[in-house]
Amino acid sequence: MATLSQLDKAKMPKHVAIIMDGNGRWAKARNLDRSAGHKAGVKALHNVLDAADKAGIEYVTVYTFSTENWNRPKEEVDALMNLIAWGIDQEKQEMIDRNVRLRIVGDISRMPDFARHKTEECVEALKHCTGSTLVVAFNYGSRFELTSAMQQIAQEVKQGQLQPDDITEQTINEHLFTKGMPEPELLIRTGGEKRISNYLLWQIAYSELYFCDTYWPDFGADELYDAILDYQSRERRFGKTSAQVQEENNQA
Repeated sequence: MATLSQLDKAKMPKHVAIIMDGNGRWAKARNLDRSAGHKAGVKALHNVLDAADKAGIEYVTVYTFSTENWNRPKEEVDALMNLIAWGIDQEKQEMIDRNVRLRIVGDISRMPDFARHKTEECVEALKHCTGSTLVVAFNYGSRFELTSAMQQIAQEVKQGQLQPDDITEQTINEHLFTKGMPEPELLIRTGGEKRISNYLLWQIAYSELYFCDTYWPDFGADELYDAILDYQSRERRFGKTSAQVQEENNQA
C-alpha cells in the first residue's frame, strides 16, 4: 500500500474523478441489504476526501447517481435518495470546517423535494468556502450533458449570437456542466468493472484510467494513494513521442 510520503507533490493530479462502484456487491458478500452497502460507501467517501485533501488534490468528482440509475428497483432508488439527504446532513459541518466547496453537476430537478432542498442548502452553506472542491455528479450522464450543450449552442447559432465557424472546443467546454473546472488527470473506477459508463466522456479525453477490484466501501486513503502512485509512474504524452516529452522535461 502506498502512503502519502511516497507521492511526488510536483506530479499530483489537480482533479481526480471517481466511479464509486461495488457498494451492492460489498453488501451482498456480507449478507446485508444493498442500502447498507451504499451507507458504507458514504463513509468511504468521507475517508477518501480527507486523504485527497491531505494530498493537495483540488477537485474530486464522484459519480453518485447516473441518468440510467433511475432504472434500478424503486426501493433502491428511494433508499439512495434518503441516503443522499442523510449524507449531506452528516458531512455539511465538516466540509464547512475544512473549507470545502460543493458543486453539483447534472440535473437535480428529478430529486425528491426533501433531498433537493438538503442539497441546495448545503451548496448555499458552502459557497463562501475557498478550499478544495467536491463535485457531485447526480442524475448525470455524459451523453445527456453533451446533448444539452449542443442544444444550447444550436440555439445561440439560431439566434445569431454565434456563427458555426466560431464553434471551438472551448465553446463546447463553456456549455458543459463542468464549465470552469480543469479536466481530470486521473479517473478511478472501483469494484472490478473496466468501463466508463457514460461518465465525463468529453472531459476524460486525456485522463489516465485506473481500475481496481476493491469494492468502494473498502476503498480508503491507501487505495487512493496507490492509484495516484500508479498515475505518477505513467508518461503523459498528449500525442507527442517519449523523446519529445523527455526533452521538454529536461528544458523545464
